[in-house]
Amino acid sequence: ILMMIPLRRALIVQQHGYLKYPEGTACAEVLKAAASSESRDAAHAGDAVARAAADEAISGGKIIIGGFAIGFIYYGLQQIFKIMKEAPEKIFQKPFQGASISLENNPALLGVGYIIGPRISSLMMAGGVLSYLVLIPAIKFFGSAGTLPLPPETAHSIADMSVEQIQKGYILYIGAGAVAAAGIISLFRSIPLIWHGLKGGLADLRRSGAVRENLPRTDQDLSMKWVLGGIIVLLIVMMIAPQLNLRFNLLGAILIVAFGFLFVLVSSRLTGEVGSSSCPTSGMMIATLLLTCLIFLAIGWTAPPYFVTALSIGGIVCIASSNGGTISQDLKTGFLVGSTPKSQQIAILIGTLASCIILGPILMKLNQSGTVYVPVAGNADFAFPPGFHADPADYLKDSNGQPKRERLSGAQSGADPNDYFVYHKTNTDNGPAGRYLVNNIGVPVYLADPGINGVYDKRPDGSSVQKFTAPKATLVSYIIKGILGGQLPWGLVLLGVFIAVVLELSGVSALAFAVGVYLPISTSAPVYAGGMVRWLVDRYTRRKHARAQLTEDQLVAEGDKSNGVLLSSGYIAGGTLAGVLFAFLAIPMKDRLEAFEGWATAHNPFFEGPHADLLALIPFIALCLLLYLVGRDLLLAPRPAKKIKT
Repeated sequence: ILMMIPLRRALIVQQHGYLKYPEGTACAEVLKAAASSESRDAAHAGDAVARAAADEAISGGKIIIGGFAIGFIYYGLQQIFKIMKEAPEKIFQKPFQGASISLENNPALLGVGYIIGPRISSLMMAGGVLSYLVLIPAIKFFGSAGTLPLPPETAHSIADMSVEQIQKGYILYIGAGAVAAAGIISLFRSIPLIWHGLKGGLADLRRSGAVRENLPRTDQDLSMKWVLGGIIVLLIVMMIAPQLNLRFNLLGAILIVAFGFLFVLVSSRLTGEVGSSSCPTSGMMIATLLLTCLIFLAIGWTAPPYFVTALSIGGIVCIASSNGGTISQDLKTGFLVGSTPKSQQIAILIGTLASCIILGPILMKLNQSGTVYVPVAGNADFAFPPGFHADPADYLKDSNGQPKRERLSGAQSGADPNDYFVYHKTNTDNGPAGRYLVNNIGVPVYLADPGINGVYDKRPDGSSVQKFTAPKATLVSYIIKGILGGQLPWGLVLLGVFIAVVLELSGVSALAFAVGVYLPISTSAPVYAGGMVRWLVDRYTRRKHARAQLTEDQLVAEGDKSNGVLLSSGYIAGGTLAGVLFAFLAIPMKDRLEAFEGWATAHNPFFEGPHADLLALIPFIALCLLLYLVGRDLLLAPRPAKKIKT
């Protein structure tokens, strides 16, 4: 945020008309449309078309609210009352053993698919098909003859592994390799665009250097004293605060400032040219990580604690570049409606601080609600030899440098009242890498499988747990481990790399496909369904405007303006909020939720029974049908604008 302030005049003001900042411009129009009727009449006096557009924007807001209510109620009823099966599934048997297909009954994912469109959603689904209908059956077919575990798996033979275990043991590495390769290819593709943005942004900054004094209200920024002072104070805090344990020094601070300013400038300019959705933020993140890790490798910083340092530098720069583009949109909106930049910048700083205070606990709560404490004893997933004791040097430390102690939390907090040391296992020898709770002599008792990117979705009592998949986080960890630690099963990773290369050589953008390979097919399937609904609506839109001879970009814009996009936005907001609230309620309402699930298991054919997988699709199909009808303007269509008397 602070780095964007000196760039505002150069990019937002002096490049007005060239850098469009499409989302910021659209927000300005929404603000104008949401004004009171008197204000709109005054603003659009004599302009009946503009007034009608403003009224249509208000009608669109009602559709978003309706979609929000549907998404919230649908997902809330599913999570709390178990009115339907969460992920209908079909597992094939011989001769196609190991193949499966499933669909997550989630309105938010349906909405995402509609908004991103048929091409990207189809590529994601194609990646899922490759994983679940090609790779996993192939692994099952060729590996079932063996009786010993095949690395990197250490506990089960392939013949004894389920589809889910094969996906977690092998496909995740293939998918991560594909995502990494696709991201790097995307970065190289973006280099000309990034260089163009950097060169143009620096030139604009130099030209604006003389504009300082006697500025009008609408051109006043925060003082550079506050900007430079704030950056210095933040860096000092990150270097000296022991609670953060980031291991920053002067080099880390220099890397953050250099990469941060570079990519904030690039992100802002690219956002102005191509919009937020097309800005290669992930490419800039990968570039930062690669350069940081290579610098660390050159100076010998390869010990595990420096993994955190590299991650912290990459994370801070990634957030800075993402915020740079987003804040540029905000400042563009303010520029168009006549706000005071200084006041906006103060508000953005306050809002960012507030979101950090709020989002941190929310993410921690989501992670805690999905954390499963997996008992090590008697579990075939673990193969610790008799007499194994964790090295106390690998115990996590508290802020005072003492070994950290922890007890079970969340839904399993009452199962074991004992305190344990926390052992961080970074390799896959004898069991999965991760955070273990070990007793006083170092014997592993539990694996604390996290809610975010964890692999165990059942507690020891058999109750289900919702996990949150974050493919980019896994990609980041693989880049750091691969360069600094060499801790990857490179055979599987390289398979994924060359899957991405094959797609690129075939003329197909590999990133969306690679994400589909990595994610469970149950996540890609509802996204694909939303994309197919959008495809049907777009076909109608093209027929509707066939005589208007619109360009391809204009036809895409017409599709983006459809009521289906508004309803999808509501689906996403409502379903996501319901998921967050459910995560907070899961622990205090544990007994009641278990009672609801028990009743549904015994009496609800949509949740449990021989036809539950088919019946659970009916409500989802109804969501798709509603989305199609709204997108076609067959439901909730705006009323024709009244004729304005002149």
